[in-house]
Amino acid sequence: MKNIKLATLVLLITVSYQCKDFKKGYEDGKKAAEESAAAKEAMKEVTEEVNTIKFTMEPKNDSGISGEVTFTEENGEVKMMASLSGLTEGEHAIHIHEKADCSSADGKSTGGHWNPTFQPHAAWGSEGGYHKGDIGNFDADAEGNASIEFETSEWCIGCDDETKNIVGKAVIVHQGVDDFTSQPSGAAGARVACTGIIQ
Repeated sequence: MKNIKLATLVLLITVSYQCKDFKKGYEDGKKAAEESAAAKEAMKEVTEEVNTIKFTMEPKNDSGISGEVTFTEENGEVKMMASLSGLTEGEHAIHIHEKADCSSADGKSTGGHWNPTFQPHAAWGSEGGYHKGDIGNFDADAEGNASIEFETSEWCIGCDDETKNIVGKAVIVHQGVDDFTSQPSGAAGARVACTGIIQ
């Protein structure tokens, strides 16, 4: 009888330790899985795709202008960077136009300003509305060189939102200055450089 009690006690202790080991193993495995999932999520955030497209500007109206435009999308923001040369000194307008078609010598094959929300032409951010293509004006130096930077969350590169997607549009540089008032284009003058935004 003593032996049976002793054997039962040993069996209970053994089962108890095995349960504890199993529980510990389960909890360790669960913790490792959670840490792995957290690590994967963190890695996903770190390696989030940065979408970049780059284009060469074509001269229009015999302007001789050259340059490059780069669009980079990261964390819901699109940044435009342009580097141009061959401009006349002073202020010029730059806009996004509705069609990625630079085939005509005067640049008019790009159509009007990109305006998917059907707003009046104005300066970017105007309370009364503005075109999604109303970037604004920039300055060229005495040598005819200029750098332009513009950033917004109101654009995207190749997304499904047609009120934000810049793919299939064109960048146009104008000879003159955008007055932010004249409709529908700001009376910015001839189109002197063009590039189509095609992904």
